[in-house]
Amino acid sequence: MGKVYVFDHPLIQHKLTYIRDIKTGTKEFRELVDEVASLMAFEITRDLPLQEVDVETPVTTAKSKVLAGKKLGIIPILRAGLGMVDGILKLIPAAKVGHIGLYRDPETLQPVEYYAKLPSDVEERDFIVVDPMLATGGSAVEAINSLKKRGAKNIKFMCLIAAPEGVEVVKEAHPDVDIFIAALDEKLNDHGYIVPGLGDAGDRLYGTK
Repeated sequence: MGKVYVFDHPLIQHKLTYIRDIKTGTKEFRELVDEVASLMAFEITRDLPLQEVDVETPVTTAKSKVLAGKKLGIIPILRAGLGMVDGILKLIPAAKVGHIGLYRDPETLQPVEYYAKLPSDVEERDFIVVDPMLATGGSAVEAINSLKKRGAKNIKFMCLIAAPEGVEVVKEAHPDVDIFIAALDEKLNDHGYIVPGLGDAGDRLYGTK
């Protein structure tokens, strides 16, 4: 059964406060999202396997540890998820990046995939799907569906802010997927926005309305 991890690290919580603040401008907002993504990546990679190697130091030869070559993939949900990618790549630059684009059907209000470009070796990789917000859960569920139908087996979902309703939707649809969030907020409002939330992450990242 997938688990839900809420990061209570002081640096993450401090930066999240400024991400929420309506007075935070586009440049600072983008930098803060990047920084929080890096801090979250530090935690989400805690269980990566290691292997022992011999290394020659200036003093002697020693046994030390390196990552065991586990292949990783980062999948931002377009477009807001892009704001989190560079922060993760700073820590794990060897990860491959795929992209999944979704739009909401105006009649059914369900997410529809319009773009998917993934690494060629999907079945061999562990994936981290990233999106700043987990609101209704529809986009996250569809993005994970997209990966699974192409052969992905080990998937994690990472976001900055989640609503309890969205967490439950993802857990029900994908009980094997661990969810990593910086803050679990109060609820969704009647328009599907997270309360207190941070507004529209895409608009705040890219200065659009």
